[in-house]
Amino acid sequence: MNLPLSWLKDYMNTDGISEKEYADKLTMSGSIVEGIENPGAEFKNVVVGKIDKIEKHPDADKLVVCQVNVGEDEDIQIVTGASNVFEGAVVPVAKHKSTLPGGIKITKGKLRGVMSYGMMCSTDELGISKERAAGILILPDDTPIGEDITETLGLNESVAEFEITSNRPDCMSIIGLARESAATFNREFKIPEIKPTGNNEDVNDYAKVEIADPSICPRYTARAVKNVKIGPSPQWIQRRLTACGLRSINNIVDITNYIMLEYGQPMHAYDLDNIEGKKIIVRDASDGETLETLDEQPRELKSGMITIADEKRAIGVAGVMGGANTEVTDTTTTVLFESANFNPILVRRGAKSLGMRTDASALFEKGLDSENCLNAINRACELIEEMGAGEVIGGCIDIYPIKKTKTVLPFEPEKMNKFLGTDIPASDMAEYLKRLEFEVNGSNVEVPTFRGDIETMADIAEEVARIYGYNNLPTTMMKGRVTIGGKTLKQKTEDCIRELLTAYGMYETMTYSFIDPKEFEMTKVPADNVVKIINPLGEENSIMRTNMLSSVIKTLKINYNRRVPKAKIFELGMTYIPVENQKLPDEKIVVALGMYGDVDFFDLKGIVQNLLDDLGIKNAEFEADTESPAYHPGRCAKICAGGKIIGTIGQLHPDIAENFKLDTDIYCGELDFNTIMEFSTFEREYKSLPKFPASNRDIALVIDKSISVGKIEKILNDTKHGILESYKLFDVYEGQQVGENKKSVAYSLTFRAPDRTLTDNEINDVLNNILEKLKNCLGAELR
Repeated sequence: MNLPLSWLKDYMNTDGISEKEYADKLTMSGSIVEGIENPGAEFKNVVVGKIDKIEKHPDADKLVVCQVNVGEDEDIQIVTGASNVFEGAVVPVAKHKSTLPGGIKITKGKLRGVMSYGMMCSTDELGISKERAAGILILPDDTPIGEDITETLGLNESVAEFEITSNRPDCMSIIGLARESAATFNREFKIPEIKPTGNNEDVNDYAKVEIADPSICPRYTARAVKNVKIGPSPQWIQRRLTACGLRSINNIVDITNYIMLEYGQPMHAYDLDNIEGKKIIVRDASDGETLETLDEQPRELKSGMITIADEKRAIGVAGVMGGANTEVTDTTTTVLFESANFNPILVRRGAKSLGMRTDASALFEKGLDSENCLNAINRACELIEEMGAGEVIGGCIDIYPIKKTKTVLPFEPEKMNKFLGTDIPASDMAEYLKRLEFEVNGSNVEVPTFRGDIETMADIAEEVARIYGYNNLPTTMMKGRVTIGGKTLKQKTEDCIRELLTAYGMYETMTYSFIDPKEFEMTKVPADNVVKIINPLGEENSIMRTNMLSSVIKTLKINYNRRVPKAKIFELGMTYIPVENQKLPDEKIVVALGMYGDVDFFDLKGIVQNLLDDLGIKNAEFEADTESPAYHPGRCAKICAGGKIIGTIGQLHPDIAENFKLDTDIYCGELDFNTIMEFSTFEREYKSLPKFPASNRDIALVIDKSISVGKIEKILNDTKHGILESYKLFDVYEGQQVGENKKSVAYSLTFRAPDRTLTDNEINDVLNNILEKLKNCLGAELR
């Protein structure tokens, strides 16, 4: 928001306030001043000129040679390619050795062989418009020739640039910033009284207004002006608009922009003769309804947008932009001014849906004060009469179904002092609030309607603090109980898993949670119950994943297609399982693993087994799984602990690998994080180094081929709490020597006692007990 400091003088006395002091104090009181600049300081030797004669360039079809009067003894010659110049036009002229904004230097030179002693300027070249101009800026005919352009355009003054937060739309206006300035410097703030306007006619005879739903439009005011004279605005209005970064268009449009700057209330002007039935209807848009807006773009409206309509069609998108079908043109004779308040949520939704971000929508979507509508439209009519731009019709249409009331909060000086750590007298607090137009009545504070951000005692205390001065608040030590921060069990487990898997040589990846529905079929996973995205980026990202398998496969595929010889990856990702009769799905964390290249099933199993061991899960069991459709039926294992399934690992089924066009063996796994966290422990018991020697025994057992070694190790684990310290599988043999459908499994057993050296008899007793259990339970025979 730009504030010309000369405009500030209309509302308060600024004598004795330097620019630096103004910027510093306003910033300290909460209205951040980004800087104060004088746009005219960048100009040098740029004046007003008048084109006396135009001739065609002898060697260029698109260039003309102009003789320009710049208030000197002789005209200067300027060559230009602008198509909108004409004899008698008054234009800005950058003469030889002049400077434009941005440090652009202008000197004389030849254009296609003809000397040019300067340049005629457009709005963007003068820095008063960010958009590329279509031609040279044409100034009013009565502009003094030879006058410095900074005086003509009002650029030779200081302009403060404010950073306004979205909760303070009242400060997005000249009056709002003037109010803050007066309160900060403790000077009288006064808004000039608006003079009554209007003839003896009644505006209700000219137009009608209907609000279909008060929730979309709390207030709508309208006034009419007849015998309109479209023309340029007075210089003082043009200068103020230019200083605020707006370009002057014509007197009617300039008035609406001027009011938006002054009062922070967007306005719109309609050609009343083009409104069917002379009736304005504020309603919800219909799906498929169309409208060509003022930017000459066709727009398709839909339900949820606020539409301004007449009896037959839409004529504007409320709070965003008007329609071309009721645009004010040079032939307009009767204008209907609109000053209304619209639902901020619906305005933002409509602007976003149409891709139209306008100055009006930026204001409306922040929530404006409906009490401001009438003053704004009356001020606009006052300007109409002052400028002689038309005859204002008497009366005002004011539809106000939902009148805004003031918020009343308790006035609690003691509590506010305790909250701020201050000792400000209650009378001083009341004075600070009065400067900001709050009303303190005994034990209550009435909040002005334009301060929608004030809701609690803390908000009132903040207003007191910023006017009192943040720099005046005492410095105190922090109070309260100091607690030691720490990570939760979930965070510790996640960190531990990441650290361990990284230590095992795996790389962590991160993938999107939304996937292509086709991936369910490709991985043979049921897709009956999924979470669908309402507004997906595309079909390939239209549902939320229920498992991590396809995400891992796609990551491995990218690496494989890029000729990476081997890859080991993992991801802690979220899956989304719909829950019946609940709006939100169950979000589960899954530890997904994947690898290829010089690895097999046992590499993956070893990593998972080490992970579980390091997490303190000692009772995990691996069971063969032939039913999982995603994995090879002979190379898949289900992992269980405490009667619960931790996850599944194995080689990817060849059919699925083919679906993803992978011609190498892929090994994947999915582990349930919640189950891991349930059985993991970070408590470790210290054991001193053994003082007595160990004794080793090797045994080779012949068992049925169908029996897994896990069943043998379960029996060994049951005995391990005695003198059996550890065991290790070192050989598995199948052949004629052990018989058909048999296999030999060899283990190395380590025996040790913590308090003595074991005898052979003690070891043999335990060993025989183990062999007996293996024989009875598994039919194992000592080879």
